[in-house]
Amino acid sequence: MMANDPRPLTTEPLALDLLNTEWIDDGGRQDLLADIRGLRVWLRTAGLGSTPVDAAALEHLREARAAIRAVLEDPGTQARADVNAVLARGHVVDRLGPAGPESEVVVGDPSWRAAHLAVRDLLALLRDHPGRLRACAGDGCILHFLDTSRSGRRQWCSMTVCGNRAKARRHYARTRT
Repeated sequence: MMANDPRPLTTEPLALDLLNTEWIDDGGRQDLLADIRGLRVWLRTAGLGSTPVDAAALEHLREARAAIRAVLEDPGTQARADVNAVLARGHVVDRLGPAGPESEVVVGDPSWRAAHLAVRDLLALLRDHPGRLRACAGDGCILHFLDTSRSGRRQWCSMTVCGNRAKARRHYARTRT
């Protein structure tokens, strides 16, 4: 039987979805990629069933996740080098096919496929949505999201969780003064 994805936020683009395999809940810090079972759940949820489910793929995804987090939280020289190291594991082949232009991601070692795709997705997000990649403003929340709101002022990963907690804290503070 396949396990369900326990993460609180699973609707983000691939790079952020990988980043959100770590989260905080009442039990503390959780990591879906702590073991092969969690890797299997994430690959299935992300639609990356062509990636091997093994220790190498798990390690490569953890490396890609750390690189993505570093770029979003402290985009210095080392963060860029870490992202580029993952990108160096594959390349894109463009060609003209029978139905028109085609692109294919080619990765030498299949265990790098999911990690490479997630980091490529990060580049696309940085290019196409600069300023819209956000960390949740909720106290203690480490999730990230793509702000697709019209105003571009979304603050929380989820209004039902972090947003409601923040509003409840503000209301409590107003009523206590």
